Formats: sequence, structure tokens, C-alpha cells
Amino acid sequence: MCFPFAFSPLCTAELDALAADPEVAARGVQLAAVSCDPVPALRAFADARGYRFPLLSDFWPHGALARALGVFDHATGTALRGSLLIDPGGVVRWSVLQEAGRLRPHALHRQALQAVPSPA
Repeated sequence: MCFPFAFSPLCTAELDALAADPEVAARGVQLAAVSCDPVPALRAFADARGYRFPLLSDFWPHGALARALGVFDHATGTALRGSLLIDPGGVVRWSVLQEAGRLRPHALHRQALQAVPSPA
């Protein structure tokens, strides 16, 4: 999942919903979130919210991962709201990109999670 800003209301709401969703653990999915924020900001954000999944910094070279994923917003210098479901072989199985200023509906993430087979 790519997100624009740590501590912003929309990003916090999205990450909180995913962190609390029992389907993430039930399906054995490793959640990770990426923003162009620096490491100290992401560490403070994770600590403040109690996130137990990695928050990854795409700060330097600035936005390199977001650019590679096609979700870098050149006007703001941030990642757009993009979500990917990548299988263990590195193949993207699902993705969604949300326009700036709008939440990704959690139902979209839930549908993608439910398509992942439960671990045996």
C-alpha cells in the first residue's frame, strides 16, 4: 500500500482499517505501507498508532519506489493512494489507485483479501 502522508486523517483511517481487519492475518498476508516520509516520521507514526506492520520510507532517492510503481505525484512530491496485492512469487495479483483526497474503500481491500487462499 502506498500513501501520501504519515499522520494525515485519510491515511490514518485507511491504515487503521487494514491493521484491524482480521482477514489480513487469517489469509497470511504481509501488510506493508510505503510513503515518501522520512524514516523518523514513519517510526513516530507507527509508534503513535501501534502498527505492527512495516512502514517503509521512500524518502531517498525521493519517490523512487512510487515512481517505479507508477504512483508518484510529481505536483506534491508524494505517493498517490495505491494498493497492490503481490503473491509470494512477486506477481501483482490485484491493484487499485485512488484519486487524491479520497479514501480507498475498505471493501475493495476486503474483496482482494478474500480472494487469497487461507494458509493450510
